[in-house]
Formats: sequence, structure tokens, C-alpha cells
Amino acid sequence: MKTPSLPASWVFSLSLSNSTLVTAVMAARNSMLVIMKKVLLFLLLDFMVIVQHGECSYSGLSDYHQQINRLASIKSSYVRVTPPSRSYSTSPGLSNSRIHHATDYGGDPTGVSDSADALEQALFDAFRSPIQSSQLIKGVPDLGGSQLHLDGGTYKISRPLRIPEGGANFMIHSGTLRASDDFPINGHLIELKSPSNSFSSEFITLKDLMLDSNFRGGGVAVINSLRTTIDNCYISHFTTTGISIEDGHETIVTNSFIGQYINVGGDTREKYFSGIGININGNDNIITDVVIFSASIGVLVQGQANTLTGVHCYNKATGFGGTGIYVREPGFTQTRIINCYLDYTGIVAEDPVQLQITDSFFLGNAFILLKSIKGNICCVNIVNNMFTGDYTGVRMIQLDESNEPFSNIDQVVVDGNNVRGMVLKSTVAKGTVWGNGTRWTVDFSRVLIFPNRINNVQYTLHVGDGGVFPKHILRNVSENRVTVESDVPVSATVHVSVDQNMIRYV
Repeated sequence: MKTPSLPASWVFSLSLSNSTLVTAVMAARNSMLVIMKKVLLFLLLDFMVIVQHGECSYSGLSDYHQQINRLASIKSSYVRVTPPSRSYSTSPGLSNSRIHHATDYGGDPTGVSDSADALEQALFDAFRSPIQSSQLIKGVPDLGGSQLHLDGGTYKISRPLRIPEGGANFMIHSGTLRASDDFPINGHLIELKSPSNSFSSEFITLKDLMLDSNFRGGGVAVINSLRTTIDNCYISHFTTTGISIEDGHETIVTNSFIGQYINVGGDTREKYFSGIGININGNDNIITDVVIFSASIGVLVQGQANTLTGVHCYNKATGFGGTGIYVREPGFTQTRIINCYLDYTGIVAEDPVQLQITDSFFLGNAFILLKSIKGNICCVNIVNNMFTGDYTGVRMIQLDESNEPFSNIDQVVVDGNNVRGMVLKSTVAKGTVWGNGTRWTVDFSRVLIFPNRINNVQYTLHVGDGGVFPKHILRNVSENRVTVESDVPVSATVHVSVDQNMIRYV
């Protein structure tokens, strides 16, 4: 049977429809291939950034942000991206983050070039974006945990890095700052200052930092700041102070190492050590778990209500003129020194009033010196400490009355301490003497701290079996000696307890 033929107009229409269909299919296929190429390109670029970031050292953090920026520029050739609203003289990397990386601002993490400008710009940016309507202390804006991240780099600076006023909840961490050879000798590597009449900074943290002053000035200055924390820092090569705390309130220094010269003791330069490890010229500060291994004075306290605990001082031996902890707040001390280690260097306290030294260890003839300025000493507890020496007759507690003798002495308790190779001193003592006669004298001058001062005496006269029962009396108390006398000769033992304090009931 003959196949019927189609009209010519129908054949033309069918051919046109097939051609259109093929064209549409090919266009869809090409579009799909373009999309797949873009996706594969994006995935490949992301993978390259991750691999490069994982193989880098500290500088890789900066490389990572550079790779991100390059990736963004490549993507922008395919995708339309809104440009950032903020402009920078140097690229800060991730502009939406509150973590400001030093390398993103042009800081040199190798320590060759001066990075002062870069770090100051990073600080400026960190402080100009506070959280809206959020404050800590009144008038001090909350920065929301902003950070200056040093990325493990070493940055040389030619001038102090001054933290701006007017901010709270901010941290500098994870790197090294080193003073240049022309750094000002009266400056500190990091300076946090507020106006003297108000607090403008709060909750500023310096953490995981190595600060090398290069024998040009000091490490950190905290002036009139509120609730500052210095944690896990290593501060060295200072000529003035490792950490200076002035005024302000509640600065905490913890888990840190401070030394002018880097050593582990026995340094041949020890007699030349200078400077002060930590200078506290304010109230209500805490120093805890800190090692000071070289300085003329380990910790200088010139304020009230400060606490030192777990401090190990071997900064400069007393024999070379050094002092571990110097409490220079005569007449109004209010300082607690607890569980500290004074290693060949001791404690000096001027006219102490409300001072507590307890549960501490003194090694290598280290002792406590009570220094009279105006003759006042009151409310002092020196208890439960250990002293170790070389058996050369060094007294564990000594008095410096070169200005004038202590005359106003009240509520001073030195008791419960132990010594090995040193001379025990106390404000309370017990003694026993045996004799056959009418007078018994117990001499406490070797053990009592203050000369010619016994305010309380208790004694017992014990006569052996079969002896007479004599009349007896406390005959004399002078020069820290106690004399008991009986009316008839007997063989007896006298037990005496003395106390240099007199508890006053008003």
C-alpha cells in the first residue's frame, strides 16, 4: 500500500518545530555547563585557600585573609558584590569582624619594620565601633569583646602603644611587642591611661603576650583604669618597671613572668639588677601566681587593700641590696601577702598598719624587715611561715629603727612560724628554768622581737615532792627578762609565758 504523502506546508512546519526544539535544548545544555563550571571553580578556590591556610605558620593567618580577598575578587567577576561602606588606608581583612589582625593593617610580624602606625590604626578601628546603647561603668561604651590579634608575630614599635580612652571589653593578645632602639626611655610598650578624675576604661585584657622592652623603659603602664587583667605575659629587658599600676581599681596580674635579665638564678650580673618588677601605686589590686626573676625590687606596694598570693621572688638577693616585696605605705598598709616564696630576697614593710604575712616560704636567709618611719606598728599578723638559712645567725624578723624606735605598738602577732638555720623571733614565748634558791630568771631577749617589752606574764612555780610551799612573787620584768622570787630557798622549776601584746578592751 502506498504511503500517503503530507502536504508541503505541513512538512515545512514540522521541520521548523524540530529546529526550534533542538536550539532550546542546546541553549539549556550550555547554561547548565556554565553553572557547573562556576560551582566547580568556587569549590576549587575554597579548597586552595583551606589547604594554604593549613600549611602556613603565624604569617599564614594574614595569608588566609589575603586568599579570602582574592577569592572575593574572582567571584566578583561572576557575581555582583556590594562594595564595603568603610574604607581603609590598609586592608583590614574581614571588615565585619571585631577581631582586628595586626597583619591586616600592615604590621610586620617579623619584627624588622616599625609597626607602630599599623597597630595604632588597628586600635583606632577597634574602639570606634562600640555596641549601641551598651555600657559597663557609666559613660564607658562596651566594645563587645573587640580584639587586637597579633597572630603570633613579633612587632617592633618605636613609641608606646597607647590604648585609646573611652572603651571597655577589649583585648590585646597572642604575640610579641619589642621596643626599637630609639624607643623613649620613659615610656612603656603598652600604656592604658584615663583622666585622673574619672574612669574611661574598663575590662581591658592583655593576654598571652611577650613584651621585650629592649632596655628602653618599661613593659605595661595601667593608669586610672578599672578592672584591667594582665594574664600569661612574659615581660623582660625593662629598665624602669615591668608593670606599673597607678590609681585605678582592681587590676589583676596573674600567671606571668617578669625579669629584667632572662635567667634562672645565679646570674653573674645580679648585683647590677635594677628597676621594679611590679609597682603598685593604688588600691584593691591582686597579684597572683607571678614569678619575678630579676629586678632590684620584685613588687613595690604603695597603696592599700592589695593582695599578693603565690608570688615567687628571686629578683635580687638581699646580700646584693635587693628586696622581694617592699610595702611602702606607712601608717595605712592594709596589705595581705599569702602563700608567697621569697627566694634569697625578703620583705620590707614601713610603719605597717594592718599587714598580714602568712603561709609563705623564705629561703636562703631571706627575712622580714619591719622599718620604723614614725614609730608606728599596729595590727600586724606574721604567722605560719617557714624560714630556711645557712646557720649563720640571721634573724627571721629584724627591726630597722634608725629613724626612730617603734613606740606605738599594738596588736602585733608573730607566732606559729618555724625556722631551720635561722634565729626564731616572736611576740610570744615560753620558757622554763630550774634552780635551788630564792630567785629564778628566764631570759626571752633572744626570741622576742621588740626590745624591753613584755606586756603580759604568766608563771608557775613547781616545787618537787616533799618540799615546802613557799610564798613567791613576780619580782621583775625588764629587758625582756622575767624574775620570780620566793621567801625561802627551795628546789623548784619555774614555767613562764610572755606576750608583747596587751589586748585592750574599750
